[in-house]
Amino acid sequence: MTQASQHHDIPAICHRFDMQGEVIQHRPYGNGHINDTFLIQSTTAATYILQRINQHVFKQPLSVMSNIERVLGHWQQVLQAQNTHAAHRKCPQLLPARDGKAYIIDAAGNVWRMFHYIDGTRTIDVIETPEQAFLAAKAFGQFQQYLAALPTHHLAETIPGFHHTRNRFQALIHAIDADTHGRADEVRPEIAFVLARESDTGQLLDLQANGELPERVTHNDTKINNVLFDAESGEPLCVVDLDTVMPGLVAYDFGDMVRTAATTVIEDEPDVRRVDIRMDLFAALARGYLSSAGDSLSHNERHSLAFGGKLITLEQGIRFLTDYLQGDRYYKTRYAQHNLDRTRNQFALVRAIEANLPEMERIVTTSLGLTRKFDFHHKVHKELEALQ
Repeated sequence: MTQASQHHDIPAICHRFDMQGEVIQHRPYGNGHINDTFLIQSTTAATYILQRINQHVFKQPLSVMSNIERVLGHWQQVLQAQNTHAAHRKCPQLLPARDGKAYIIDAAGNVWRMFHYIDGTRTIDVIETPEQAFLAAKAFGQFQQYLAALPTHHLAETIPGFHHTRNRFQALIHAIDADTHGRADEVRPEIAFVLARESDTGQLLDLQANGELPERVTHNDTKINNVLFDAESGEPLCVVDLDTVMPGLVAYDFGDMVRTAATTVIEDEPDVRRVDIRMDLFAALARGYLSSAGDSLSHNERHSLAFGGKLITLEQGIRFLTDYLQGDRYYKTRYAQHNLDRTRNQFALVRAIEANLPEMERIVTTSLGLTRKFDFHHKVHKELEALQ
């Protein structure tokens, strides 16, 4: 039993939700690093997921829950309107508390929520093949399509300025000027790298301000392990982990997929000579995302996707560099130069993306013409052949 479960009376918390039966077993679940998550089994054989929202990360937990309620309500309405088969497996479902709310607050002020467990599923932590990349991106594209008609003004910005790259740039400038830990001199090449790309930080923001890119409901954590796959067929069912869902641009979601899934190494690999963009995985991501979201996106949005990969990678590198200059206050580190290694890794990936950006844009354009009503029951590898 984890330290988190030792501090909470899990059965008593579960009893405040409208679950079937009584708790007979509970255990920590998953490998997430933010919220406390437990798998709950009841006397009726029903299974649930119980979570305590981390209020150090999400300082507005009730706004987080309000966003999730609105998103899931709209998502479920779309599935019902489409007469979707097994809709209960294709959208997460909150279990209401006994007072009718979507959450409970315990005596210590912790906010808890409960989901129905979706059985017969599996997750993947690291993309290894183009097929996996295709299917994960297809799931996130489907998520975007389901929510295309949901007005963004219904949602709170739960992490203000999350992808405001121009503000991230300014925060770096402040950290350089303050140089509180005397590290600025050793990172002059990295600082020069960012300064040379200052104009990139505002490109999408300016297009949005001019009305050329619409604000959408975005997921903002588009890693492959946030996709549930059917354990038997391998079909992507739905995306989960909706805490960061809020208004944004589709290029942010697609860009973070590129940053995390289409690279040759993990983001803290210190040998930058090993960092490169995997174009086969990028092509699969573009093909999968556009197969489900393509018809709901504007011309400008589709055109922004490849650049989104560069922008979000640059943004993440800026955040690592800022944290390094400020003494490693935000990201957990295992050694003294961990954030600096991460910075150099991300900037090497930016260089690789820049070298391949024209081809990436061509792939997006080509993929759009091939993405019309993709049927999962066709062989996925056949669909991917078009990318070769």
